Amino acid sequence: MSEQPVTPPLDENQIIVERRAKLKALREKGAAFPNNFIRDRLAGVLQEEFEDRDRDSLDLNPVGVKVGGRMMLKRVMGKASFATIQDMSGSIQLYLTDSYPGKEQHEAFKHYDIGDIIGADGVLFKTQKGELTVRVKQLYLLTKSLRPLPEKFHGLTDQESRYRQRYLDLIANEESRLTFVLRSRIIQATRNFLLDRRYLEVETPMMHPIPGGASARPFVTHHNALDMQLFLRIAPELYLKRLVIGGFEKVFEINRSFRNEGISTRHNPEFTMLELYVAYRDYRYLMVLLQTLLSDVAQIVFGTREITYQGRKIDLEKPFARLTIAGAIKQYHPEITDAVLNHRDALIADLKRRNIPYRQQDGLGGLQLTLFENTTEAELFEPTYIVDYPAEVSPLARRSDADPKLAERFELYIAGREIANGFSELNDPEDQAARFQEQAKQKEAGDEEAMHYDADYIRALEYGLPPTAGAGIGIDRLVMLFTDSPSIRDVILFPHMRPE
Repeated sequence: MSEQPVTPPLDENQIIVERRAKLKALREKGAAFPNNFIRDRLAGVLQEEFEDRDRDSLDLNPVGVKVGGRMMLKRVMGKASFATIQDMSGSIQLYLTDSYPGKEQHEAFKHYDIGDIIGADGVLFKTQKGELTVRVKQLYLLTKSLRPLPEKFHGLTDQESRYRQRYLDLIANEESRLTFVLRSRIIQATRNFLLDRRYLEVETPMMHPIPGGASARPFVTHHNALDMQLFLRIAPELYLKRLVIGGFEKVFEINRSFRNEGISTRHNPEFTMLELYVAYRDYRYLMVLLQTLLSDVAQIVFGTREITYQGRKIDLEKPFARLTIAGAIKQYHPEITDAVLNHRDALIADLKRRNIPYRQQDGLGGLQLTLFENTTEAELFEPTYIVDYPAEVSPLARRSDADPKLAERFELYIAGREIANGFSELNDPEDQAARFQEQAKQKEAGDEEAMHYDADYIRALEYGLPPTAGAGIGIDRLVMLFTDSPSIRDVILFPHMRPE
């Protein structure tokens, strides 16, 4: 038997040419992109509502529906055809014959392409296999897709393409769609947690005359009308504390912040943060509050207070561990002794031996922090508060009364990365002014991440900031944790990429 010639698959350019020809034919017949179809039901909602209805019940009690979505599957079998359309809630099957919706519409459907957006007016029934289906009475081609979707059996698997063309990723990958639905629910649950506790949600400027609230390199822009340089905010902290001074004693903001830093699996130059401030509380209160927040959000969104990240379980209900920087280093690296940690020269020698870069101007506390970040941070998989940070690396935090070299500050680590940062706020205007001046000296010495001197904030402090506690949570990293996502790009809809 002679072999039949194999028809080579069309390349993408050929497919686009053919689809443009179909669109041209549609234009010649009238409105190629009709806008007169009104959908009245969602596919996923119908699947839930009629899951328990049997075939006979639907036949005896017809349910009319209008559904619409993107065609993801198509099967033509002579006088009958099936299609599956996908909308924001899920998918549902359509059934067409020469009788319904009629031979003309059925024939037209045979020339529709995967990716086309269609509407269907019809009646629900269930197939012999029990699949909920719409028997189509009227079919509408609403939007002609000119480009082919990713290969249907494999979806869009190339990571870079998924990030660059998120719209295709969302069409092709149900898991990706779910991640961003969960992100929305996590943020909403976080917002409701604070609103229920009488925190006031506010909005503060995204363009600052002076970058402040964190140590980071800012993005710089220019305001033409005012002819002045502005900075995209690196944190909303100083504005939120101005509001506490003004009498809003419990405030929060879920905000976009911008830092001109590198890109990695944990960093994106544009990111989402939650910052909250509460008067007449300290950093110890915040540690309890944040664990309750994380635990409650997990329960609300996922129905459990135990989550799994990269194959390991994390119990958010069990009290979080608390360690100092030195204590954490010694716990995970017992070879590093107190003699090394408590003597600057010995600590520098150890950093050099490990080929860990450090800043020459740092004191003992700053060097300890550098050693911790490079040797121990990644080991903290279980939820752990690292407490009592050096005051020298905490320019906005209140000093400890017991040891002025330390600040009343914590950072929360889960799965080897920082999730939150909080402290008792510095409300001594003279101490704050001195620390700003020290930061300004460091900036003059070449530290691009050091803070500016903010004279207006000092003036605000001089009117009196009550004892206050404040914290920031990285929303993107929190979503990574809750959705078991290894990269921050998996939880940001449109992450920043190099140009193609």
